[in-house]
Amino acid sequence: MRGVKRYGGQLVNSGEILVRQLGTRFHAGKNVRVAKDYTLYSIIEGVVAFEYFDKTRKQISVYPKA
Repeated sequence: MRGVKRYGGQLVNSGEILVRQLGTRFHAGKNVRVAKDYTLYSIIEGVVAFEYFDKTRKQISVYPKA
C-alpha cells in the first residue's frame, strides 16, 4: 500500500519506512535513502521533517532528536 507512513514531528528508528511512492513525488533529504521502488526510509533514529527541496519539489529529512 502506497502513501505516507510517518508524518512530520514523529520519532522514527533506523530503517523505518517513511513513504511508499511511485516515482519521486518526495525526494530524499538528510539521513534518508531511496530504495529501488522509490520507497523512502530513514537511516538514523530521529525526528521526521517535511521540507521544500526547491519552489515546487518536497523532500523528507530525518534529524537526530535533541
